[in-house]
Amino acid sequence: MSGTSFGIIIPARYASTRFPGKPLQDLGGKTMIERVVEAAMLAHPDAGVAVATDDVRIAEHIQSKCEVVMTSDLHPSGTDRCAEALTKLGWDCDVVVNLQGDEPFIKPEQVALLVSAFENPRTEIATLKIAIQEVEEIQNPNVVKVVCDVNDQALYFSRSAIPFDRNGQMKGSGIQYYRHIGMYAFRAEALRTVAKLSPSALEKTEMLEQLRWLENGMGIGVKETTWASPAIDTPEDVAKALRFI
Repeated sequence: MSGTSFGIIIPARYASTRFPGKPLQDLGGKTMIERVVEAAMLAHPDAGVAVATDDVRIAEHIQSKCEVVMTSDLHPSGTDRCAEALTKLGWDCDVVVNLQGDEPFIKPEQVALLVSAFENPRTEIATLKIAIQEVEEIQNPNVVKVVCDVNDQALYFSRSAIPFDRNGQMKGSGIQYYRHIGMYAFRAEALRTVAKLSPSALEKTEMLEQLRWLENGMGIGVKETTWASPAIDTPEDVAKALRFI
């Protein structure tokens, strides 16, 4: 992370299809968005932290904790919301970390690991991966897999098992499969660029926005982590999160 200045933008919307009001869900005495902001502030003492939202309830709730940017309610993704927020914030930083508003258990060292990918000048975007331990996850389409080159640059992301094991041995083949963790960081100019790209054929086929970036020739650096936060996608996941706390 040497010499790389960065800021953290947390996109948070109220109108989630599967879990309306998720950022304001109480988790052991603190809301989800509060826990995400607190985790972000531990990442680096000089990093700016801001929440980008389209809902006044979220803005009023968190404005005493960090900067808040009101953004359009028409954004199709958190990436687009971050791009608008960056313009409004006027930050002069090398890298922007997109920290999802439903990641209350992110570790500060994961942010540092993510930012370290930009030591490679080819990297325009960075993300994380974790080794898959269970064979069932390899075949699960809800678990996104990633394959990288020898320089830790992403070759492809897929809901299918990649690489395809022709011999049918899967874990016994000696190949390590990796799950993609959807946490991103962008060079500031790259974030502005991706917000202008139209959805691509690969993206629409797999329903993975990072394929749009690869299809447009952008370099995605991938760092390996050993920690994956518990997912909180539905109200039923709250009980799991409380047990984790």
